[in-house]
Amino acid sequence: MKPHSGLSYLAGIICIIFVIGASKSYGQDHGSLMDIDTTTARKLLSTFKKYEYIGISGYIQPQFQWIQTKGAKNFNGGDFQPNASNRFMMRRGRFRFDYARFDKNNMPRLYFIFQFDGTERGVVIRDFWGRIYENKLNAFYLTTGMFARPFGFEVNYGSPDRESPERGRMSQILMKVERDFGFMGTFEPRTKTNFLKYIRFDAGLFNGQGLTAVADFDNHKDLITRLSVKHYSITPKIIVSGSISGFIGGMEQFTNQIYRVNNSGTKRFVADSSQSNVGKIAPRKYFGADVQIKIPGRKGDTEFRAEYIRGIQTAVQSTSETPSVIPLENGKPAPLYIRNFDGAYFYFLQHLGSRKHQLVLKYDWYDPNKKVKAGEIGKTFSAADIRFNTFGMGYLTYLNENVRVMLWYEMPQNEKTALTDYTTDIKDNNFTCRVQYRF
Repeated sequence: MKPHSGLSYLAGIICIIFVIGASKSYGQDHGSLMDIDTTTARKLLSTFKKYEYIGISGYIQPQFQWIQTKGAKNFNGGDFQPNASNRFMMRRGRFRFDYARFDKNNMPRLYFIFQFDGTERGVVIRDFWGRIYENKLNAFYLTTGMFARPFGFEVNYGSPDRESPERGRMSQILMKVERDFGFMGTFEPRTKTNFLKYIRFDAGLFNGQGLTAVADFDNHKDLITRLSVKHYSITPKIIVSGSISGFIGGMEQFTNQIYRVNNSGTKRFVADSSQSNVGKIAPRKYFGADVQIKIPGRKGDTEFRAEYIRGIQTAVQSTSETPSVIPLENGKPAPLYIRNFDGAYFYFLQHLGSRKHQLVLKYDWYDPNKKVKAGEIGKTFSAADIRFNTFGMGYLTYLNENVRVMLWYEMPQNEKTALTDYTTDIKDNNFTCRVQYRF
């Protein structure tokens, strides 16, 4: 056995021993990045005025990871270095400040958040946003700044509560770093007597490139909407929530070369080189639906989640990831490639005898180019057009209200194509052991 392999196994064994030693657990509800309600007052510290509150919170996620092949691509925390197949890393280190003002009826009037993320790679911002509430109907509010896009469930599900290490491949490619700069109006009745109290509707305009961009590089803005039904008890034993989402956006075409898949004959990308293409908007249009079904139990819960998204994505030949800068090739604007995609994920979550232990099973797929089959990839197509199916399974335990441990094993599977590196399934199965400390 090679020395570095022995260290890898030893690190894994230490993680497992740590999990077995757990003594107490605490379940958690869904943690949407943008969910704030009047119960927040109970979590914040009163300061100088009766209805003024401030709070400080945070969490860190140190972890050990192993992958089958040195230098393999990985969607659970970034690609591995060329000569590494295992690593220790700080996945996230978040520090958050909340400020809120409430009226005499304990209804929010103003809320704003600053959140930073620090790792061994540096410190960046994550949330810088403010929210203004109207206090007559107690049904509307306006959010402005840098915050999570209101699309679907997974994009909005916060990392300290998520039961898998990361969001799925599709979410990371389409909305890498789920936050963007913009403003959003929301209808969400906050009084218990309002018959629409289970309904929420968000609509916002955003730059489009997200937090990965230094600045907005065109004048086009993305419209994102979401209509959701909050936790509703169909029966005492079944709680349902869900939403439908729409994303109408795009990016300016700085090149006249636009590629699309032909609709007849041998499948290939066909160029449209008309000079009139320059200045037009290349589409980014996504439509999705999600549902969550929870069955509460005396010693824990059973939960099912599903989300499906399809649409049109604009990127470049080598990747379907949303560009964060104007794509360049040899110093000139690169050709753009427009693809029809779809994808989905499915979760099964089950507490094991108590809320201390939880089993998680997840399956997801992302097909970046629905018009192309696996056998057709290898000529004008690239690895960016390959469909991936991923199965993941994990075990979580809550040592106490501040500490959670996760063991996760994931098995991505790619289509077999004519491309040199993808004639068989690449070896990229991976394991994550994560300890999360939260305050």
